[in-house]
This record gives sequence, structure tokens and C-alpha cells, in this order.
Amino acid sequence: MTLPAARRTTRVRSRLSKAEVHELFARMAEIDPEPTTELEYGSAFELLVAVVLSAQATDVGVNKATRRLYPVANTPQAILDLGEEALRKHISTIGLFNAKARNVMALCRILVDQHGGEVPRTREALEALPGVGRKTANVVLNTMFGEGTIAVDTHIFRVANRTGLAPGKDVRAVEDGLMKVVPQEFLLGAHHWLILHGRYVCKARKPDCPHCVIRDLCRFRDKTPPA
Repeated sequence: MTLPAARRTTRVRSRLSKAEVHELFARMAEIDPEPTTELEYGSAFELLVAVVLSAQATDVGVNKATRRLYPVANTPQAILDLGEEALRKHISTIGLFNAKARNVMALCRILVDQHGGEVPRTREALEALPGVGRKTANVVLNTMFGEGTIAVDTHIFRVANRTGLAPGKDVRAVEDGLMKVVPQEFLLGAHHWLILHGRYVCKARKPDCPHCVIRDLCRFRDKTPPA
């Protein structure tokens, strides 16, 4: 019986060794010494809103919307003043824009009322905001505040399982596994290296194994051959 692709990604021969994990990230760091998000932002608040909007949407699509929104309103109070109806119009090209507009309005109210209009720097406070879960909090903590967190999305989940870096049945298991094996020197950049690798090289349907810098380390059974 042929397994679905999502299940095949967890079929690895073994986990990477400590030395192999170090080599994996060393190669990624050599190629991209300062990895960062592809979301466009100029402040912690702009990043927070962009990540909330990015759920089930592409970074390209979110950037197109925020390029319209942020010149008009890019602070919690400015968005509250803009109003939910106008906010919906600015982000209407993004999937689930009605629910996202409600969440953004609600989180702006909390930021104004409880945090002086500033984005909080603790996981607990971030996750208390509407539309902000563990993954979004991890992105903000890592990208804006320089903490060694890893936000496991579909790309990172796939890479961690395929390579044998940190196999896990769910995103939390993969996150916990990554936090255990990623060397401290690479922890700050690990989130971005892995997501970009999954987005552009270790793609879901047809991974570009011939051009993968960690091909020899990877435990994935179904590597694509050279063209």
C-alpha cells in the first residue's frame, strides 16, 4: 500500500548524529549567514500582524496586503482608528480575512489597553493575544527579540522528518526535538534556515535533492535523481 506523502516524510532510517546535525547547520550558515523572514515589517507590531495574517497564506500574499495597510495604519491605535471594515478591505486578498481582521482588531485593543501599545516580549503575554498561538509567538520572539525559538510550520515539519534531524508525529514533538538537537551556536538562525530550505529546496511534492547542500546527510528514502 502506498503511503500518503505526509506519512512518508516520517519514514527515516535513523536520526542524524550530533556531528551530522552540526555539519547540516554549518553548511546552511555558510550559504546564508544572516537568515531572516520573508515577511516585510518595520517594527515588532508590523511583524506580529504580518505573522497573524500569514496563517494559511503565503508570505508573498501577506506582503502585498501589508504594503497597502501599513502606510495607512501601522500601530495598534491607528488600526483601531481605521476600523474593522476598512481593515478588511485592506487585507481582503488574504484567505480567512474576515476572521483575521477580527483578531487583529481584538489584539490591537489588548495591546493598547494592557501593554501601552507595545508588543509584549514574553510568550505568555503573546499567546494571550487573539489569533496568536505558539507558532506565531515563536516567530516574534525569534525574529524580533532574538530568542532561540523555532516555529514549526509545514516546511520545518517536513524537513525535520525527512532528514532525520528531529522526527516527530506532530509539530510540538518536532519543536521539542529540534530544541534538543540544534547546537546553541545555530539556534537563533535555525528557524529561518529550515523554513527556507523547506520552501525552496525540500519541497513537498518534488524535493530538489540534486541541488541540496545536505543531500549526503539526509535520511530521506525517496530522494529525487538528477535530471
